[in-house]
Amino acid sequence: MQLDSTIAAVVTGGASGLGAATARRLAGHGLKVALFDLNAQQGEALARELGGVFCQVDVTSEEQVDAAFAKARAAHGQERVLVNCAGTGNAVKTAGRDKTTGEIKHFPLANFDRIIQINLVGTFRCIAKSAAGMLTLDALEDGERGAIVNTASVAAQDGQMGQAAYSASKAGVLGMTLPIARDLMSEGIRVNTILPGIFNTPLLQAAPDNVKAALAASVPFPKRLGKPDEYAQLAELMITNGYFNGESVRLDGAIRMAPR
Repeated sequence: MQLDSTIAAVVTGGASGLGAATARRLAGHGLKVALFDLNAQQGEALARELGGVFCQVDVTSEEQVDAAFAKARAAHGQERVLVNCAGTGNAVKTAGRDKTTGEIKHFPLANFDRIIQINLVGTFRCIAKSAAGMLTLDALEDGERGAIVNTASVAAQDGQMGQAAYSASKAGVLGMTLPIARDLMSEGIRVNTILPGIFNTPLLQAAPDNVKAALAASVPFPKRLGKPDEYAQLAELMITNGYFNGESVRLDGAIRMAPR
């Protein structure tokens, strides 16, 4: 797919981090970009910077996702590109003892479900609704109607202690990539997924310097945190390379996560 001003894109989680870097890269090619995010202050500011549109949306809400796609399409037309970066995480052991009281506790199931609903179901919700919209488009010269990029995590394959919910949600994104690509193959819509390692996103920027230094040192090479634009570069390749389909790619400096 050639990226130019005739193409509209939606980036979920687009107000910061990996999503913001991807939105900037796409807008740099002239694409009309809609940002889906909960953070209205950051989202509105970035949308103004890029000449795009911001849609405040919780991806766990069917109504909010529908309204966001309607707003984006009213502004830019039907999107041919969807990049799913919306997500969150937590860290709770499956079961264990309270260090102070010795009380035995398990992972609160409501908290487990919340992560699954945001990271996995929310991603699928956006894919399904975007793909349905893409089916209304005329195919491009090569038969293509659209391209979708999802965000999993290296935790999908080597999750650490306390990451049962997060790893399960991201493994679900990894696992559904090929079946969705096969579902959409006859309609000319490609689907790929990126598994980022340790990236310098706002979540990590708040960590103490010694923690960030230790994380950077744990990466085989290069010994640093990933840059959000490096994620955006791979997303761009997945969108523009017409033979890239049904694939999930680690972007992690060769790291394999230790148990803790």
